[in-house]
Amino acid sequence: MNLDPRVAFVALGSNLDEPRVHVLRALAELSELPQTRCTGHSSLYSSAPLGPVDQPAFVNAVARLETQLEPRELLDALLGIERTHGRSRDGARWGPRTLDLDLLLYGERQIDEPGLTVPHPGLTARAFVLYPLAELAPGLAIPGAGPLHTLLSQVDPGGLTAIED
Repeated sequence: MNLDPRVAFVALGSNLDEPRVHVLRALAELSELPQTRCTGHSSLYSSAPLGPVDQPAFVNAVARLETQLEPRELLDALLGIERTHGRSRDGARWGPRTLDLDLLLYGERQIDEPGLTVPHPGLTARAFVLYPLAELAPGLAIPGAGPLHTLLSQVDPGGLTAIED
């Protein structure tokens, strides 16, 4: 499946202060971004945290956007949503957070510049991203990485579980 140049996929995750609420609010806020609309999102999933295990499980989802924003503008807007949810990017990796928004894909573009890498560098190894992404675009090919169905067969879904609405 080829991606329209203005279709972007965004991963959402939270494990603090009512994580389900943060993810659901952020999904709504994505459609409020200028020149952008959310055209679909995956189910919500629960997943074990990466890195330090002495933190709560995460609530994760993936959203599909149609946007006229350029990739850097979209990333800046995503970081703005994170800040409204109390997120401070202090350089700590894989710790607890109120909201994490990652730009996974932007059309078929491959971008590698300071502060912006697309496809997201962790996308191909993370079940909590690949499974929700497959709900939205099962025939997708990840630029530079191959078919989504192949990537899915190479990751362990581990403790990933769908959350009932």
